[in-house]
Amino acid sequence: MIRTTDIEELQTTKSEKLLALVMAVFLLIGGIWTYQKLDSYVADGIVQAGTPADRAAVARLDRAYTESGRAERAVGRARVELELRREAYRTALDAGKPADDLERRYREAEAEYARATSRAAAARREVAAAGPAANAARSRIQSDEERIRNRQELVTFLLRSALVLASFIAALAVLARLRNRGSRYLPLGAAFVASATILAFVLAVDYLTDYLEPFDLGLLVLALLGAALTVWAFASLQRYLARRLPLRRVRRRQCPFCGFPLGTGSHCEGCGREVISSCARCGGPRRVGSLRCSACGAA
Repeated sequence: MIRTTDIEELQTTKSEKLLALVMAVFLLIGGIWTYQKLDSYVADGIVQAGTPADRAAVARLDRAYTESGRAERAVGRARVELELRREAYRTALDAGKPADDLERRYREAEAEYARATSRAAAARREVAAAGPAANAARSRIQSDEERIRNRQELVTFLLRSALVLASFIAALAVLARLRNRGSRYLPLGAAFVASATILAFVLAVDYLTDYLEPFDLGLLVLALLGAALTVWAFASLQRYLARRLPLRRVRRRQCPFCGFPLGTGSHCEGCGREVISSCARCGGPRRVGSLRCSACGAA
């Protein structure tokens, strides 16, 4: 016959507690890995920001800047070469030496400098021409990236919340089933609940300030909220104890009403209330608060 078993009733060994802790750690590792992996999964499914035309405009400006920098460096090298050839040519003329070859090299360096200057000017014109369209495109791309990033964060938050909620519900379901069956695997169910709770705490810490500014509510509101949650938790605990405490006292041969140790009489020596009544089925004596009659076994 299956009966309800409280967590406190199980005599869990230290080895079982240790294995339950190990189980909680491994479940938490897998949960956090999945929690982090969801962000990459969502990012892989997001389309690239901006239209192809906008990206082409930005790429054109980037190429123009690259070419302009290359052309300016070429102008610098050509200028240095020109100055060296001119100085050598002038020195030869001042010394009255033959300078035909030096003059030719000087004219070549002069022509190369002119070509480099022309290419640099063309590169600057390309930068000026590509700039307005690229700047407008970059602005649209940045706006699109912000929209995509906000959407990615929202989808990731929803998926992570679903993961935490599903884990918590599954953990509670497993724990409730193990409790109802009085299973010796109950510590593993508790480990499942603990890992799901820690994962929920990770979610709360990760996203609390993203969608809520708790300190903007004021310390008074936070205090009232905390007090209300504490009262709710205390009331829930009292309802639980009201259902379970009498049965525990009966098992310990205590009065189900006040907890005073029972003697052989039909009334409690502590509060005076009746602790032995008649069974509704067989009429035999039955201890108040017991699950079943000791004479006929009726519930």
